[in-house]
Amino acid sequence: MRRRIVKSGFWVIIACIILSFSHDQSLNYSQHYNRKIIFFSRTENELLSFVNNQKSLDSSNILAIKAKIDSTRKTMKTVDFWLRYLDPLAYKNINSPLPVEWETEVFEKFEKPYKRIGAGLTLSYLYLDEPNPNRDTLAAYITKAITATDGYLNDSITGNIITYHHFYLCNRLYLLNLAAIYTTGFECPNTDAVIPELKNMIGAVNGIYASFNSSFPATALPDTYTILAQKMQTFVAAQPNDYTQFDHYTFIKNYVNPLFAINQELILKYSVTSRSNIDYSLNKKATSIFDKNLYNGQNAKGIYLRVKDSATLAEIEHVGKLLFYDPILSGNNMRSCGSCHKPTQYFTDTTIRTAVNFTRTGQLARNTPSLINAGYNHLLMLDGKHISMQNQGKDVITNADEMAGDENKILKKVLSCTEYKNTFKGLLKHTPQEPEITFEHIVSAISYYYNKFSLFSAPFDDAMNQLKTLNSQEIAGFNLYMSKAQCGTCHFVPQFNGVKPPYVGSEFEVLGVPNDTGYTSLSPDKGRYGINAATETQNAFRTGSIRNASYTAPYMHNGVFKNMEQVIDFYDGGGGAGRGLVVTNQTLSSDSLHLSKSEKANLIAFIQSLNEQIEFEAPPKTLPKSKLKALNNRKPIGEY
Repeated sequence: MRRRIVKSGFWVIIACIILSFSHDQSLNYSQHYNRKIIFFSRTENELLSFVNNQKSLDSSNILAIKAKIDSTRKTMKTVDFWLRYLDPLAYKNINSPLPVEWETEVFEKFEKPYKRIGAGLTLSYLYLDEPNPNRDTLAAYITKAITATDGYLNDSITGNIITYHHFYLCNRLYLLNLAAIYTTGFECPNTDAVIPELKNMIGAVNGIYASFNSSFPATALPDTYTILAQKMQTFVAAQPNDYTQFDHYTFIKNYVNPLFAINQELILKYSVTSRSNIDYSLNKKATSIFDKNLYNGQNAKGIYLRVKDSATLAEIEHVGKLLFYDPILSGNNMRSCGSCHKPTQYFTDTTIRTAVNFTRTGQLARNTPSLINAGYNHLLMLDGKHISMQNQGKDVITNADEMAGDENKILKKVLSCTEYKNTFKGLLKHTPQEPEITFEHIVSAISYYYNKFSLFSAPFDDAMNQLKTLNSQEIAGFNLYMSKAQCGTCHFVPQFNGVKPPYVGSEFEVLGVPNDTGYTSLSPDKGRYGINAATETQNAFRTGSIRNASYTAPYMHNGVFKNMEQVIDFYDGGGGAGRGLVVTNQTLSSDSLHLSKSEKANLIAFIQSLNEQIEFEAPPKTLPKSKLKALNNRKPIGEY
């Protein structure tokens, strides 16, 4: 995503409470929390009162209302540390970046997506830019935010504050968001306020740290953490308020990532436990935001989830590799997974916009996605059709246009090969839930095999982990990526895909991708709409990773762009709507980014620093023999 009535009696009492301890340094942590939430709620009510006092909304007062919203947002940032973690759904009514969201969280993947209506400060600000804004509509956005904020004083939430566990989990999410969204303008509608809000928030959080340490000395933050946090505050205070001039690279590398490492160590040391679904994907043992094990998007092992010993895993990997390149999985024994996902081309096909169909009479509708880093998405396929790598594999193998295989026939063919049969028989003891060999055993071996190529780092990761340095052009490109170019508002750190902290959902965007480079028409592919029909999902596609982008052309769901220069020009020009196409629900701003030639070159230099240092391997030279002689002419990878 890119830019786009006061309860007087109650509040008299609250105001008295605020005044009674607003300067009291002896407040314990719980009191500190209550004071901050109450004060924020009061500022929201003041904003609502200011809006309600306006007879109408027009040029004479809109700037004043925006300034009042900016002021309220700065107060919100003093409690964002708690708000975003303790009740993420309520937070969407306080500061949602979108009026409607359909994204499905990992713990809801088995349910049909449902509509979430946003409200709050970001939408209030953006609403003022719409033609003929209505005072009552604006007030409704703010009222929902007030109701949501007051909920943070309920026992169901304040009960978390009396123990230390929530603190380290709140802090983890805060640090992840410092790296991924707080400096990008993702949910700050006024880009001039991004860094001032950041400065306000960091100062407030350091106050939270002091209050926590005073109340929880047995599980306090150590000096190594608090001193570095203070240094981060000093660094940020010295930075310009213009987010395009902010040093995002140094901020994350020297401060945020090291603080994250310490916090992760403390989570283990203090045996921090979570009762929140939003911690579902995160790995407690990852000591860097740029560790490929930071979060789990998929279970690559599938049916072999229980397997831990290296010898058995090596066996699964070996049979998975053979099957990946074996055309025995296709309806005509001539096409394999490796036919379209070529290992020498980062497991995609860079030679053609979209692959030839099964009958070789036409082309598939969509570009072949790279399998590398596929496991860092919660929803798979470009339309988010599948929730597991194994289901995705089944779909491709049995799809009449792709491999046209039949599950029962494939199983018989595979088991006609003694090597396959003996291997899977030996693996049955590890899958007690399935006492007989099934198609699940086959697709799970395949997903485990190709997932191993997703575990490699890129020079950018190594730089963030203090193992090497980037050159000035790459650093400039990253700083541009996180600010003026607005790439970081859709492709989030650290996987640079559509999965943002706390990494429990995959996002979709409407970009207005054309059918041709002349922009004569919009791509007819409806994308996510085919899975979840809604106005917002028309022509929406899952945001993919830009890792290894240098090696995975052509780009976009239809392969319309041949090189990165064309892609950057597309974004710079405001997507399809910016080029005159009618895309009423485009989430990408139709305004030009006004990127210079040198800025575009810097962006490409940074993107190239995300090329992972992958150790590829050659396909097998031979395939297992079958008892069915007709199958023994098949070739590794296949024939087309």
